[in-house]
Amino acid sequence: MRFTSVSQADVPKGRDGKHKQIISQLLSDIAQLDLGSALKIPLDELPDSKENIRSALSRAANQQHISIATSSNEEFLFVWKTDSKS
Repeated sequence: MRFTSVSQADVPKGRDGKHKQIISQLLSDIAQLDLGSALKIPLDELPDSKENIRSALSRAANQQHISIATSSNEEFLFVWKTDSKS
């Protein structure tokens, strides 16, 4: 064989991407939001571009069946829960 083999028990099952810490924190904060409220996240406190964080957050929210929407301006990323998938 060209490639080595490993036991399936040793194969990673989850994705621990470079945004895991910030995305976990954002999802925790989103879970505590009331409908009609949004998180206001300073862009200069994000560990990566707003586009990359927004994409990672969207993927993670979809995996957890959480409907969210986002918006941004020059200073902030806003994130809120929605009633259902749009």
